[in-house]
Amino acid sequence: MLSEHPNDGTHSVYVKGKVVTTLRFEQLVDASKTRMIGWEGRLEPLAVVRNKVILEPIHDLNRDEGIPLVVTLADGTEIPFLVKPPWSKRDGGWSPILDQQVDVFNDRESYASMHAALMDALKQNDTLVEENERYRKEENSVDHAYATLLVNGQRKKTPFRRRFVYRPRNEDMDMVVEVFEGPGKAAALVTLQNTYYGGPWEFDGAYLSRDFTHYTARPFALRMDRATIVPGETGRIAVVVDRSAFLTDDGRLTDLALQIFRGDGLLQVVVKLERTIVQK
Repeated sequence: MLSEHPNDGTHSVYVKGKVVTTLRFEQLVDASKTRMIGWEGRLEPLAVVRNKVILEPIHDLNRDEGIPLVVTLADGTEIPFLVKPPWSKRDGGWSPILDQQVDVFNDRESYASMHAALMDALKQNDTLVEENERYRKEENSVDHAYATLLVNGQRKKTPFRRRFVYRPRNEDMDMVVEVFEGPGKAAALVTLQNTYYGGPWEFDGAYLSRDFTHYTARPFALRMDRATIVPGETGRIAVVVDRSAFLTDDGRLTDLALQIFRGDGLLQVVVKLERTIVQK
C-alpha cells in the first residue's frame, strides 16, 4: 500500500539469490524510466513485462547491502524501493522474510487493494495465533524452565552437572562457555562481558545444527537475561537441548554445533555439544 505521507519511508523488497521476485502494479510500467543503481554483478538485468517488474539476484546479497530501485508507471508516477537480502530486523532480532510476488496498490479504495489488505490482516492474525501458541508451550516446557534457572544463576535447582568450561578469545568481548550434562539432555551457558567501549552488543540469533557441516536446524530451548549488552555490562545466554535433537534420521547420535550471532550479523561464538554428553 503506497502512502503519500512524508514520514513513510522507502519500501523494502527482500530478495534471495537465484530466486525470482516480481513486483506487480495496477497500471503499466514505463520500462525506459525504470532503473536500478549499482545492480551490476549482483542482479540479472532488470526485466519489465507490462505491469510487472522482475528481479533475479545472481547470488545472495550481504546483510548490509541495499540496491535502490525506482519504478516509473505509465502516468509518470515514480515509486522508490530498496532491494535487500531476505532478513528483516524485528522483535529484537533478525528474522528471515522473502518476497516472491509483491502487489503494489496506490488506490486504497479499489476492490483489489481492499482484498489484499484483508488477506494480509488474516495472515497476520494467523501468525499471532501461532506465536501465542508457541509462547504458551514454551512457558510450560521443562527445557525452557531449566534454561531460565541456568541464566538466572540457579544451576543447583536443575539436574545438570558441569562437564567443562572454556574461554574463547575475542578482543571486544570477555566470554565464558560452560557445557553441562544431564539426564537425557545437554545445556550450555554463555556469559558475555562487553569490553568494547565503542557501543552496545546486540543479540542477533542462535542456531543449532548437526555437527559443523550440516545446516539442518535442531530444536532447543533458549533464555537470555538481556538482548543488548552495553559496554562494561555482562549478559548470559542459556540453551537446553534434548537428547532427541542429537539423533540422526537412522537413530544414531551426532555432535551438534550451537552458533550465536551478534547484531551486525557476525558469528560471536560457537559451542560444540558432543554426543557423548547424552550417550548415558
